[in-house]
Amino acid sequence: MGSITEFIKSDIFLIILLIAIVILLVLYIVSLANLKKLRGSYTKFMNKLGNGNNIEDMLKSYIIEVDKVKQKNNEIVGYCKNLDKNLKLCTQKIGIVRYNAFKDTGSDLSFALAILDAYNNGVVLNGIYARESSNIYAKPIENGESKYILSNEEKEAIDKAINSKK
Repeated sequence: MGSITEFIKSDIFLIILLIAIVILLVLYIVSLANLKKLRGSYTKFMNKLGNGNNIEDMLKSYIIEVDKVKQKNNEIVGYCKNLDKNLKLCTQKIGIVRYNAFKDTGSDLSFALAILDAYNNGVVLNGIYARESSNIYAKPIENGESKYILSNEEKEAIDKAINSKK
């Protein structure tokens, strides 16, 4: 154990240590030179690949643009979902039945018209034509049913409307 301690205290050990430090310093400088050369080659390659523009900068700007497009796409998808929801509340189904309300009028001038949304909510109109007068009655429809008594023609118009768009 004592010989190791004496060796560490000797001038030879210090010289060996100094040589090792110089070698490591030279290797560090060579590594820095190689890294600088590699960075130069990388920059040239990126500029050449990007037709004079730095492709790395181009990629960064494209990533920003893609993020903007994703955000805009999400907004559009949300808008379309909202439109789909609102569209179901619009008139989508229509059924009409023409009929002769009175035997003496001679043709099918009376009608029952059902106008419904996607949830089968809406209105049924019944226009009754007579020689001296004409009347139109409206009855609200919820889920294909009415709280008012419906005529056979009104029921038929509602059924036609419900089955018109599937």
